[in-house]
Amino acid sequence: MKIVVNNKNNERLDKYLSEHLDYSRSIITKMIEQNDIVVNGNPTKASYKIKLGDTIEIIKEYVATTDIEPTPMELNIVYEDEHIIIINKPNGVVVHPGSGNETNTLANGLLYYTQNLSDLNGEERPGIVHRLDKDTSGLMLIAKTNQSHTILSEEFKKHNVKREYVALLNGILPHNKAKIDAPIGRDKQNRKKMAVTAENSKNAITHLTVLKRYKKHTLVSLELETGRTHQIRVHMNYIGYPVFNDPVYAHQVIKEYGQFLHSKNIDFVHPITKEKMHFESDLPAYFREYIDTLEEEQD
Repeated sequence: MKIVVNNKNNERLDKYLSEHLDYSRSIITKMIEQNDIVVNGNPTKASYKIKLGDTIEIIKEYVATTDIEPTPMELNIVYEDEHIIIINKPNGVVVHPGSGNETNTLANGLLYYTQNLSDLNGEERPGIVHRLDKDTSGLMLIAKTNQSHTILSEEFKKHNVKREYVALLNGILPHNKAKIDAPIGRDKQNRKKMAVTAENSKNAITHLTVLKRYKKHTLVSLELETGRTHQIRVHMNYIGYPVFNDPVYAHQVIKEYGQFLHSKNIDFVHPITKEKMHFESDLPAYFREYIDTLEEEQD
């Protein structure tokens, strides 16, 4: 397959091809590195700036392979059709393989369940449109096709996917509602953490509504306007009311479950049928039981 550049100039090769091929940019980069894509007959780099008249040749088509081992896993599937899956993820499950977590991730379980998953986020994130942290439970949206994945990703970027979380916070928050508008980037002191910072950060907005106050805690509803890594956990810590039991941002581990944060509701327009979709997920048992103890203390 050959593509002659006739409408762009001085654009990165990988970016240009991502607009002309049905491959993700990460896959295109891998193909370039393997010399499966050449320009004017010569190997090049993903950062190469194309010129009018360049001939781009795809010598070898990409064949999806993965080192992820399909693993039997009990998946709580809330909804499924030929385009998408809605999963209720339990606490303690990592979404996709990474450093220190190569097996028993949600991705392993999804690949065991079905081979019909999008590959736009690369081989190690099959079907993954957005993530939940390991110890965050609740609803996740999975794409089965590249078409649905592309559309859903755009909807996330446009903030058209409404996500509501429920969290238990340390401390008694005095305000009934709040909007936290604070950019998030890597923590300078600890690269494994995120932080509110003005340097190398992205805008992040979280809307908060108090549901109930207890003697030492506040139960809140949180709606994400953006979707940054650890956004809720970072924002709650930033305003001085960290998520209860968060081992990273609250520096506490009282219960074995990790942070008390649950993805409760998700609303979106179906990428293909254009039907309005709404899904709800009850709080997991450990979360409800702890709330019950707080209720008893309150009485």
